[in-house]
Amino acid sequence: MELSFGTVALVIFIIALVFIFKTINVVPQQHAWVVERLGKFHAVLAPGLNIVVPFIDRIAYKHSLKEIPLDVPPQVCITRDNTQLQVDGILYYQVTDAMRASYGSSNYVQAITQLAQTTLRSVIGKMELDKTFEERDHINTTIVNAIDESAANWGVKVLRYEIKDLTPPAEILHAMQRQITAEREKRALIAASEGRRQEQINIASGEREASIARSEGERQAAINRAQGEASAIVALADASAAALRQVGAAIREPGGMDAVNLRVAEHYVDAFGKLAKTNNSLIVPANMGDMSSVIASAMQIVKSQKSDLLP
Repeated sequence: MELSFGTVALVIFIIALVFIFKTINVVPQQHAWVVERLGKFHAVLAPGLNIVVPFIDRIAYKHSLKEIPLDVPPQVCITRDNTQLQVDGILYYQVTDAMRASYGSSNYVQAITQLAQTTLRSVIGKMELDKTFEERDHINTTIVNAIDESAANWGVKVLRYEIKDLTPPAEILHAMQRQITAEREKRALIAASEGRRQEQINIASGEREASIARSEGERQAAINRAQGEASAIVALADASAAALRQVGAAIREPGGMDAVNLRVAEHYVDAFGKLAKTNNSLIVPANMGDMSSVIASAMQIVKSQKSDLLP
């Protein structure tokens, strides 16, 4: 009888533990648990300690409220210019309403995945192949806006969509590579021609500046020579004038005319002495033998020029 009582007590203790375990529930942070009472939605348990009625209430769904990345399977899309393009992306979503996430769709993950794929095919179909590589941000934004409208009924918020890879067919890749190579070669040729053009411009400018510098140098040299010659002529004229003034002054001195006579006679004799040594023909006065008459003739010439030489 004691054994039976102990067994009953043990059973009651176990039932009490199960009752307590079923009654007390601890919800982790950033989680939401949906409680059903007798098969009907009753409440959403917030993070922390929560008490439910055992055998009447049950935890039907458990949701994480964190941001969740969802890998969208790659698919083949047709662009506007009828080119096949394999697109692979990743979707980031967050459960914002636990009740809607539980009852709004049988599988909200599959629903947003399928919606992302169909929207992506629609967006890619409106673009040409080249634009798909340039308009990634536009594609991402369009997909997020399209999914977010429908996902609101499922208690899910689509945060962003990112394209991981765009893979065209192999022949398209080869054609694009050839196009890129041709474009690079074109830019290289243009750069080389621009370099040659600039080089020719620099050479022509250098030659022009050098020619101008040479002409300026020649002009300055000619000016300097002319100024030198003019200065020399002026100096020679000044020297000749000074010499004539000195000669005139000397003639006015006492005995000046005698010195002139002597000097003229010396030059006269010297000149005829030089003529004797050459074969030149010379017409001389008839009274050549009379030296005094020759000197007198020379002096007459000096006297006739005296009024012009002396002031």
